[in-house]
Amino acid sequence: MNIKTYQLLTAAGLIFAACNGDKQTIVAADAIKPVVTTDTVLYDTDDPAIWINPTDSSKSLIIGTDKETDGGLYVYNLDGKMVNKVSNLKRPNNVDIAYGLKINGKKLDIAVTTERETNKIRIYSIPDMAPIDNGGIAVFDGETEKDPMGVALYTAADSSIYVIVGRKSGPVNQYLWQYKLSDNRSGGVKAEVVRKFGKYSGKKEIEAIAVDNELGFIYYSDETVGVHKYYADPAKGNNELALFAKERFASDHEGISIYKTGINTGYILVSNQQKNTFMVYPREGTATNPNEYKLLAEVPVSTIESDGSEVTNVNLGPRYPKGLFVAMSNGKVFHYYDWRDIKQKIDAAKK
Repeated sequence: MNIKTYQLLTAAGLIFAACNGDKQTIVAADAIKPVVTTDTVLYDTDDPAIWINPTDSSKSLIIGTDKETDGGLYVYNLDGKMVNKVSNLKRPNNVDIAYGLKINGKKLDIAVTTERETNKIRIYSIPDMAPIDNGGIAVFDGETEKDPMGVALYTAADSSIYVIVGRKSGPVNQYLWQYKLSDNRSGGVKAEVVRKFGKYSGKKEIEAIAVDNELGFIYYSDETVGVHKYYADPAKGNNELALFAKERFASDHEGISIYKTGINTGYILVSNQQKNTFMVYPREGTATNPNEYKLLAEVPVSTIESDGSEVTNVNLGPRYPKGLFVAMSNGKVFHYYDWRDIKQKIDAAKK
């Protein structure tokens, strides 16, 4: 990059950050800085999930995937230090968490990850990360296109827990499969298909999936196209409710995170991957249409090409009194952000 190009980028509010050796990636000069950068994984970070410790939120954990043939799940504390690990997984992609799955009469918190090369989901109890899936549960049985990638957990009002699984490629309809988890009566978990749903553009892939348990909606990123919205309850049908976030993305739509400010209010954050920003939309939609999502803000971050993200509004201690936002970044790490820094950018965009 020559001096003139650098000066033009600086004047436009942009700077360059090194990424992947000699490759250069543009990040905004006013990008938010992470409070913590985690210990590195061996291969390639992809997606995080946040587990809230029920007795002491300051001891909550971050679980992230290391996406490779000999990859794993890394468990971090709030200082970004690795405190546990699940090894020898066959390309784990995304991960999500649910609370209170009843097994053998005991309620367990669980982490579920997709294992792409075995066409399975893997299930572990939290915080010990002990497997409870008898070696994994096959998904997309009978399909020619499997290769599971995205995963999200939905906890219904009756405490039933469901897994929604996406894949690398597939049909233009019924792209996602939803499974109900239950006790297999031998100390583990079984999964039953309860529906197949979801449109797919066919342009790239669907990886990021998020569920709003309280409002009962599923959101997923159709890369280069937008974010689809469906009901999470299978009994409410398979009609698409919305397709939004269709504009102002550099290329891929990636990680989706939902920050809740009230019963119906909050923010939906979607990774604008190649631009190193997160696009923010109102969780509640507009005043007249809950399925209409207008862009509220574009938040620049120091995270490079983020695939996956997660957020919580729970007070996790002095560094995160209003919650924590976690995003995967190139460099084999995850970034932790103080929610107050993100909210400041959202508020500034409203003025």
